[in-house]
Amino acid sequence: MALCDWQSYGQGPDLVLIHGWGMNSAVWSLILPYLTANYRVHCVDLPGFGLSPAQPGLDLEQLAQVLLKESPAQATWLGWSLGGLVATQAALLAPHRLTGLVTVASSPKFVAEPGWRGIKPAVLNAFASQLEQDFSLTVERFMALQAMGSPTAKKDIKALKQAVFSRPAPDPQALADGLQILASADLRQACQSIRLPWLRLYGRLDGLVPVAVAGQMDAWVPHSPSEVFAHSAHAPFVTEPDGVVDRLTAFLATNCRPDCAR
Repeated sequence: MALCDWQSYGQGPDLVLIHGWGMNSAVWSLILPYLTANYRVHCVDLPGFGLSPAQPGLDLEQLAQVLLKESPAQATWLGWSLGGLVATQAALLAPHRLTGLVTVASSPKFVAEPGWRGIKPAVLNAFASQLEQDFSLTVERFMALQAMGSPTAKKDIKALKQAVFSRPAPDPQALADGLQILASADLRQACQSIRLPWLRLYGRLDGLVPVAVAGQMDAWVPHSPSEVFAHSAHAPFVTEPDGVVDRLTAFLATNCRPDCAR
């Protein structure tokens, strides 16, 4: 029995797409048509999200291991937000399995601390408390946060909602486990050892992963190129899909053939 639900499309080098917290793999529907002509794209629902059965209590390393068990032998992994954290962990655990890494609106440490920009701990604590009362409303509020500040916020939120609500509601425990990962994970030191081709994409208006993180990470991992999308908040592939696809395909063509694996 499969641990997760995987949907695969197109032909070419393998590309794994990992969604963020509270979401599911339907969020990739906006950019999927641009990728399948040249890549074999594998969209996965994380455990407890979308069509994947719940696996309560997974930590970040266990979550990455679950995906590694069923993912293609050689693939570039692209992760958005929490998915970026999972993809980064996979790159640390099994660099020989990845041909490249792409993180979108993600950070090796999501929670702010002195000298490091991120989400205020009180914000995550509020989401954790709200989950116990009304998890559907909490997920909707989180979606609104992801587009806040974008000039196309209403359209972006509508697109996210249509995608996410096209699949079953997330498991409440999976949501709680995901928040715990976001609250506790810190891969800053470990990610300096990553030598895979690694592209980082950010939204200038992002309130969850502040744009200052891009600059901090430029210093932390100078071998990893980054790009900031001027009109995007936390979901640049929704707000500026053409720009994201152009940057992604250029990176993949240059860096992430199967013979790039380390």
